[in-house]
Amino acid sequence: MPHYLGVDIGGTTSTLAIGDEVRRVIAVSGQFPTSPDEGPAPVIEAIVEQAAAEAGRVGLSLSDIATVGLATPGPASHDGVLHMTPNLKVEHWDQFPIRAELEKGFQRHAPEISVRYIGDGQAAAYGEYMVRSRSVQWDRLPADSLREEELTSLFMVIVGTGLGGGAVIDGQPIRGRQGRAGHFGHILLPEYAFRHAQYRELRVGNALATAESAISLTGLAHQLGHCLSLDEWRDHPLNNAEGTVKQKAKKLRELAAAGDPLARQLFDDQARALGIALLCANYLGDYDRLVIGGGVCDLAPELRERYRKIAETAYHEHALEGFRDLDRLEFSVCGDDAPVIGALAWATP
Repeated sequence: MPHYLGVDIGGTTSTLAIGDEVRRVIAVSGQFPTSPDEGPAPVIEAIVEQAAAEAGRVGLSLSDIATVGLATPGPASHDGVLHMTPNLKVEHWDQFPIRAELEKGFQRHAPEISVRYIGDGQAAAYGEYMVRSRSVQWDRLPADSLREEELTSLFMVIVGTGLGGGAVIDGQPIRGRQGRAGHFGHILLPEYAFRHAQYRELRVGNALATAESAISLTGLAHQLGHCLSLDEWRDHPLNNAEGTVKQKAKKLRELAAAGDPLARQLFDDQARALGIALLCANYLGDYDRLVIGGGVCDLAPELRERYRKIAETAYHEHALEGFRDLDRLEFSVCGDDAPVIGALAWATP
């Protein structure tokens, strides 16, 4: 029986998943360091070594793996040639054919292995869709824990250091003409999505007032820096805390859960902007389900529900009448593992 491997390469760590021919997830690794700042060769070596170890834990070897699905941060071509990827150093990774080189790395140990490429946002949406539609079996998520629904399409946004996204329509991930679909963070938002004019001044790529400038850890750090300069918040404890503004921003989740008014305001603003941005996505795709993934899935339960409801309210407030039938936004059921599950599903026929 052939088996399949999913690989999700991140900015500092990677994750693997192993599955069989009936789309059953057998194992998902923990995150392991791949140190992409050192260049491609050690990353490929680390992935192949970890794959052999993970296969061994479930009684397999690399020769039992037929196909590998590979997901990386984008943009990249359909065939996995990377283009100026923000999370990977340009001098090492720009124009690097990661799919082809990883395939060579695996084939040194198992000559029959092939590697298929998909962007990580596309993979996350596909993984979420495949689990929710029960097209993938994963014991970590019993079928009775999933909402009963008929899905043919889904849009997923990934809120993290940056902001990514991906779509599935008619059961297939949308990759685009050159494989670059899903750069949700670079859509432009209206002025009313930002509390202060200074919030719009964070440049993402080649633009201001982007979704990522409003909805990401990078955006939170920029917003926090401005707020701490205002008289309203001059006595806030973070003004006297050590560290960079980005390090301070990483404390906002805990502060918001404890009821800190500035932290809650910042997360409320982010949720409101997210609702507006998801409305923009839905105008184009008219999806069955809109899903929120990434770090905000780990918010404390009360804060997470507050975040979801604020995003929903903003969505409905600005939506055309025909788009107000969306019943609710939902958080990812796969969490951080959505991209690697999607990569695994992409590898499996």
